[in-house]
Amino acid sequence: MGIKIIILLIISFGLDARPISYSGGSTIMSFSDNIKDSLYYHYSPSYKYSVGIENIRDKYFNDNYSYVRFTYLLNRKNTENSQRNLYLQSGISSKGFNEFFYGMHGDWETRRLFVGFGLKETKRKIHDYSEQYYQIGVAPYLGDYGDLHTWIMIKAKENSLENKWSTYPVLKFFKGNVLMEFGYSKKTEWDVHLMYRF
Repeated sequence: MGIKIIILLIISFGLDARPISYSGGSTIMSFSDNIKDSLYYHYSPSYKYSVGIENIRDKYFNDNYSYVRFTYLLNRKNTENSQRNLYLQSGISSKGFNEFFYGMHGDWETRRLFVGFGLKETKRKIHDYSEQYYQIGVAPYLGDYGDLHTWIMIKAKENSLENKWSTYPVLKFFKGNVLMEFGYSKKTEWDVHLMYRF
């Protein structure tokens, strides 16, 4: 997984963090935390939805599998000073139709402030579990279009496998088509999200 993350960093240099791209666009994402490592590709036939494939290395259950994924933009509200997004997400596992996930996540942001959340329910033969996170952040400076944008954030997350909350600082950077997000806690170790849109 480390090589995949390095390759993603090498080929990328900037991104707007959205699980759906512009019509006809593609996105590759990598996630890593104490529960799993994930590499995810999606294609957006429309700005309203995306379809993709996600490969998972499950650290908690010591398992590997993939999901066919679908994400739908349920609501977007743009104003002169802010944007709000609400997404529905789902996936069916390569282990069979009785292993799947569903959830929702959303955000509201201005050029200075950010608030986000995610809720996810995963059904597996081994063990069903839920995950949730909440995030709030501030941009220490306001960049122009094409500049490197930085967010200083606090994230709180919990899953029903470990049944404990972890709250920790996160740094988010994006420029052009690339996003990088890094957080760390002793409880959950590294929480990394990398994204490249093309």
